[in-house]
Amino acid sequence: MASRISLIDWLHSIDPALSRARMGGRVTLGIGLSVAALVAIHRLLLPLPPMAFGLAIILSIEGGVAVRDRTPRGQMVTRLLGGLASLGSIALASSLEDHRYLSDLAFLAIVFLASLARVYGPRGFAIGMFAFTSYFLSAYLRPGLDELPLAAFALVVAVLMGHVVRTLLLPDDRGRDLLQAMIAMQGRVNDILVRLALLARAQVTLDEDRAELIALQERLKEVSLMAEALLPRSSDGTLDESDQNVMDIAMAIFDLHLATESAVVLSVYNSAPFGLVHAVLEGKDEAVAEWTSIVDDTPDRHLRENISVFALLHRIRVRFAALIEQGSRDQFRSLSPTREGRQRQPRDFSLNNPLVRAALQITIASGIAMVFGLMLSRERWFWAVLTAFLVFTNTKSRGDTAVRALQRSTGTLAGIGVGLFLASMLQGDLTGSIIVAGIGIFLAFYALQASYAVMTFFLSIVICVIYGLIGVLTHQLLLLRVEETLIGAVAGTAVAFVVFPSRTRETLELVLARWYDVLGDLLNAARNGAPGAELIERSRRLDMAYAELSQAARPLGAAWSIVTKPGHVRQTLAVFLACTYWARMFARGQTLPELAMPERDRAVIDDLIAKLPAAREVRAKPFYEGFKARREVLDHLPSLSRGAKQGLDMIGITLLRLSS
Repeated sequence: MASRISLIDWLHSIDPALSRARMGGRVTLGIGLSVAALVAIHRLLLPLPPMAFGLAIILSIEGGVAVRDRTPRGQMVTRLLGGLASLGSIALASSLEDHRYLSDLAFLAIVFLASLARVYGPRGFAIGMFAFTSYFLSAYLRPGLDELPLAAFALVVAVLMGHVVRTLLLPDDRGRDLLQAMIAMQGRVNDILVRLALLARAQVTLDEDRAELIALQERLKEVSLMAEALLPRSSDGTLDESDQNVMDIAMAIFDLHLATESAVVLSVYNSAPFGLVHAVLEGKDEAVAEWTSIVDDTPDRHLRENISVFALLHRIRVRFAALIEQGSRDQFRSLSPTREGRQRQPRDFSLNNPLVRAALQITIASGIAMVFGLMLSRERWFWAVLTAFLVFTNTKSRGDTAVRALQRSTGTLAGIGVGLFLASMLQGDLTGSIIVAGIGIFLAFYALQASYAVMTFFLSIVICVIYGLIGVLTHQLLLLRVEETLIGAVAGTAVAFVVFPSRTRETLELVLARWYDVLGDLLNAARNGAPGAELIERSRRLDMAYAELSQAARPLGAAWSIVTKPGHVRQTLAVFLACTYWARMFARGQTLPELAMPERDRAVIDDLIAKLPAAREVRAKPFYEGFKARREVLDHLPSLSRGAKQGLDMIGITLLRLSS
């Protein structure tokens, strides 16, 4: 039993809410059920062409990854529209098969339209992926028009099987996912407490320890944002304050995150006694009570603050554990469902829209990849186009694109090496090949949200195993795949740097501006007397803005960057992380009447708002050049007992560090 609990805790620690495992399972099951159904039909009723099986695999992948609608009805609509787009792509490719140049130009048109469809949001993205991958498959298998009805039949099978997997076998369940996210959050708090206990025992905190604590804080922030996002919300994205159950859970998530960060911030400067940290980690009420009983008698101010903060964390952890126990009984099904509303956003097809510019970039990169791919191979050129298309997915700057291109190239090269070894070991063993391919598919899409390189690595293994099974695996073919992949990666990177280049610094500064905007909104709302619940919601948006900032800074820390840059990046992100934390501290204080700022202190908010322009003016400079490191003396230790004004004071100190 203990080993089972440990395994579950470990899974939650690396995969909050088990969303990655569910995605891997959906894709693997979708492919398995679709192919199994088609094999049965092929053997018992009528022979099916290779296109039918290939289409079922491609659409099962896209149905599991690209379809992101929340409701089963929305998912089915997207699948059907994607299926129609897929059928249209196949029909176009088949009709132009004897006109190769027209077919190549049509492929580029599909690439452009599929990329441009992202303007219509997640559904447009999904439909575009259905269309692109279907034309890509047609370029490989070259089906005739007479195969179109059977391809349509396979399409229907894949859509239905994908829908069955998504709605019946591995369905979305927001209550269950919320419970799992809260369990994961509890586990990450435990990780932090274990680290703090080790530091308390050693009584020494090094720079490496601080870097590790910041990394642990980032992981906690990630899962707390996930948990908050799973709470039922109205169509405008706000929580229903009249629903006491929802507000209790929201405040528990917020308080646990805030109290844990307070313990970290305090311990970095003044380590807490080991016995105190250990008592909180073990959840020992009596031991914590003993420490609390001496808080008024000790002359050591730092010890008093440590006891207060860790005792608060203990109480919040107990309350959080009670909510988890409650949720374990009913999977939070008593919570009201999210009320979704349709808010039509205007569609911007001008060059001011980065999605439109990206569509042009992708098309140009695909065209270049097509030309050089055709020069290398008339039969396998589409691998180059596939890479050029995919390296732009979910990237925001040219540095981001270069990192993704590097990941795809290295993942392909390593995967082919391992895949070649496995294929030679299996030597046409049907059962073994199916098992290895199934495991590889699951691991590939399990890793998708965490590492593009790892996903590419496992998919390359699967391709090698399948090639070995059907008897077409050769060293020349694998070398050609690597070469075509490199062509696509180089084409994508070159276009990202030359055509409508979105420099990493420019992207970073846009995200920085949004972070400052959200902070300014929070401060202005406080100045205008907004209720505490609204301030907490705005502080949550600041958390999300920080997560976006951390993502935008990712290319600066890539392996090919100048060696000193990751240090600047980590140091600067730590400052923004601290400022985000103190904003949460301020918002939480404002929800408590006894700790809220009195009217006479509202001028402090005006002073802080006046400091924002100076900090904004610095823009992204600290990420590249760093700044003078200072260790401020903490006269404002992190404790809610000091009130909301403490949060404002520390925001001001943090912003001053950026602007000085």
